[in-house]
Amino acid sequence: MSGPGSAGPEPGGPTEVDARGLRCPAPVLRAAAASRTLPPGSLLRVRATDPAAAVDLPAWARMRGHALVSVERGEDDVVVLVRLAG
Repeated sequence: MSGPGSAGPEPGGPTEVDARGLRCPAPVLRAAAASRTLPPGSLLRVRATDPAAAVDLPAWARMRGHALVSVERGEDDVVVLVRLAG
């Protein structure tokens, strides 16, 4: 996904979605939009400051059949890594 709030994928690395400063449901909507542009098996990393993202993003991944790789909670943000299903 290109444009504000995202960065292109690093070679061999995950596609980044920057949802910091956004409130629910925006982090999930950004992740969903990015996932539609990527091939199956891609990694998607979402950074968010909304505490609900630590629950909402894993729930979204599970409902869509994606694999939750990790959830990392920092002092000010949460980083969710998902492997996209086919």
